[in-house]
Amino acid sequence: MQLKGALFALLAFGIFATHDVVIKYLGGTYNAIQIIFFSVLFSFPMLTLVMIRDARGDSLRPVHPWWTGARTVSGALGAACAFYAFSVLPLTQVYPILFAMPLLVTLLAIPMLGERVGLHRAAAIVVGLAGVLVVLRPGSADLTLGHAAALAGAVFSALSSIIMRKIGRAERTVVLQLYPLLVNFVVMGAALPFVYVPVNIVDLGASAVVALLALIAMTCLVTAYRLAPAVIVAPMQYSQIIWASLFGAIFFDESLDRMTMLGTGIIIASGLYIVLREDRRKGSSQQPVLRTRTRPATPSTPRIASFLHKSNDD
Repeated sequence: MQLKGALFALLAFGIFATHDVVIKYLGGTYNAIQIIFFSVLFSFPMLTLVMIRDARGDSLRPVHPWWTGARTVSGALGAACAFYAFSVLPLTQVYPILFAMPLLVTLLAIPMLGERVGLHRAAAIVVGLAGVLVVLRPGSADLTLGHAAALAGAVFSALSSIIMRKIGRAERTVVLQLYPLLVNFVVMGAALPFVYVPVNIVDLGASAVVALLALIAMTCLVTAYRLAPAVIVAPMQYSQIIWASLFGAIFFDESLDRMTMLGTGIIIASGLYIVLREDRRKGSSQQPVLRTRTRPATPSTPRIASFLHKSNDD
């Protein structure tokens, strides 16, 4: 069962990497605002199916409106930043920065959730963030708005994840998905006239593929977490750097330089150390940080949904 879970996780993150390739392809022609708008537009029918299958007859009003609002804003900003970063940066530069998100989750959990971080995990956080600096190489490499967007995407996604850990049991999954979707639709729709470029039928289909791939990958990831524990499934996210190197070389003539490889290795090692150490803390109420990883797939679909908390912890 655990092997099947690991395989489903590998499949999920492989599909997510393909999803990111399509975003980068679209980013060569269209503004990130336009890409997000159409991906959100095509996500609505999928969310409708989720709502139809939801047996709970509760209201769509959030139980915690302020926290839900904060998560909606942070999720929307995180998605927008990630979409922009993928559209303008090499895949192999975006992923290492986003991989720092679990470290940021652990850091933000101190003031927001009142969790304690011991010496070992604190050292892992420092080492992991140092790995981000190795990837960015401030002072020796040109830092662009895309790098800032990737880093901001990691921060906002970490904040969104922390809020989900705080309210995920009380709020319906459909509520946590619907509100970011609506906000992105309204905000990006309002900004669309300023950046709009006519879309051909192939690229319109590619926008639909972005939403579809996110749904398929999310389904695989849910299956993975039902078959195997987080300590086995979560580290599979790092396989995306392999796909990024492969897809980047094939489709975009990109390469993975030594410093990026070194920084990526440092970030991955620190993230793995944290999740493995937390998994051994049997008496702790804290969930492994990577279980709540929410790097945006589409602006409406977190890469680990709130209902996974229930399936793993109940």
